Amino acid sequence: MTVTQSAPAVRTQPGPTDNQAVLIVHGKDRTGIVAAISAVLGKHDANIVSLDQYSDNPHGGAFFQRTVFALDHLKARLPQVELDLQAKLAEGFELEYTLRDLSVPKRVAIFASKDDHCLLDLLWRHRRGELPINVSMVISNHPDTANEVRFFGVPFFHVPSAGPDKSAAEAQHLQLLRGNVDFIVLARYMQILSGDFIGRVGVPIINIHHSFLPSFIGAGPYAKAKQRGVKLVGATAHYVTEDLDEGPIIEQDVIRVSHADTVADLQRRGADVERAVLSRAVRWHSEDRVIRHENHTIVFAG
Repeated sequence: MTVTQSAPAVRTQPGPTDNQAVLIVHGKDRTGIVAAISAVLGKHDANIVSLDQYSDNPHGGAFFQRTVFALDHLKARLPQVELDLQAKLAEGFELEYTLRDLSVPKRVAIFASKDDHCLLDLLWRHRRGELPINVSMVISNHPDTANEVRFFGVPFFHVPSAGPDKSAAEAQHLQLLRGNVDFIVLARYMQILSGDFIGRVGVPIINIHHSFLPSFIGAGPYAKAKQRGVKLVGATAHYVTEDLDEGPIIEQDVIRVSHADTVADLQRRGADVERAVLSRAVRWHSEDRVIRHENHTIVFAG
């Protein structure tokens, strides 16, 4: 394993999410949920900035709510807000919740291989302030992108991974990741993660792939698509599970192509869609806009 590192950028100016928190609630729907939550926030003089909710069946179905609120001196007061929420939601509500200070960005590790379009796009958007994340590290099974990553001030770790046995590489991954990240992004990481790694890493993993799957699996999907005369190319971002490419979908998009497009044209246009879809998925996840439910998602896109 080799590492290339330079000093990360430090934010010095207040951000728009300072003194704001996000509350995610989900569970069994029943009368009074919104009122109960609003009462707790009102008790603390919190100002609700935005509120999104969804119920798949108002008669005892599944309920989902995302609330962003502003509260002066948030860091000092948030523990008491959480205690009051626990007490209120214990009064017969079958709900789970998470509460997070939005001024603290989620820490992410980006896994990459030789293709750099998704990796560099995420780093560029992060530098521009479009993604509310902290990129803790980039891990790649090839050293090709080390110099590019260095210019963004992000630690780069080269961990070779070859052959059917990935246990040694995954052991190094776990050592690097443990306690240092809140989620992982596979930015065209051309390796299959083992079920053991997925279970042990303990954080969500987001993957991006072209939407030809499973129709054009294996090597050369765009060449196969050209042979079939496809009229749309697209991409899908989803959470990783042990079932390959069958995890809950976060975002998808397509663009139209024609018979005149070459394989190179399809690859270029497909890369554009992949970048856009992955960046939206990462932003929505980092802003707690995505709630996983069974094998699908509720996405309060903003």
